[in-house]
Amino acid sequence: MGTYIPPGWPAGVHPPGSEDFESTAVGWLLDVVPPDYRLHGVLRRYPVALAAMARYHSKACVEGARQGYRTARTELAGKLPPHAVDTVLAAYRKEGARLAATARAVGLVERALRGEVFTARMDTAVTAEPTMIDQPEAAGIAGADAEGTAVRAGAGATAGRADAVPDKASAGAGAKATRAGAGAKAGRDEGGEGQRGRRREAVRQHKGG
Repeated sequence: MGTYIPPGWPAGVHPPGSEDFESTAVGWLLDVVPPDYRLHGVLRRYPVALAAMARYHSKACVEGARQGYRTARTELAGKLPPHAVDTVLAAYRKEGARLAATARAVGLVERALRGEVFTARMDTAVTAEPTMIDQPEAAGIAGADAEGTAVRAGAGATAGRADAVPDKASAGAGAKATRAGAGAKAGRDEGGEGQRGRRREAVRQHKGG
């Protein structure tokens, strides 16, 4: 039975555990990172370090593409004709898909270099990278704007719930003011009844005299 290779495994890198896996992984990772990384011999000697650096670099590329996609229309408005801006956005989507696939592949290679053994049951976990772009049109670069909208909507709902819940201190002060007003009214009613009683007693005494 051959070694299981998970979806997204980079072409040109031999299967994990094979004789040439590490050397082909290093060669592929060096193609992912900037060319000057080849000047550092330590990265060839320790492939796990190279993989970690490639992971950060590839994720930064994805985030950069997302940010560029989000701001392209604003930044290029008035500088490019509308059809050219649309073409730039299409390029972002295409390159975003490629960058995301590379980032996922880097993650797989790094995991294999750290000794992880892939099995068919791990397919779901392997393909569910939360920070990557899976479908550039729906859930990738363009999807970043939808995430921001959802966050803002959630914040608005939270604020609405906060407004709907009365402040405890304010509610307490309101209750005290209501009780104080009721007490004052009761006092006025009692005082008025006492005055009317005294007038009736004076009238009776006057008639009796």
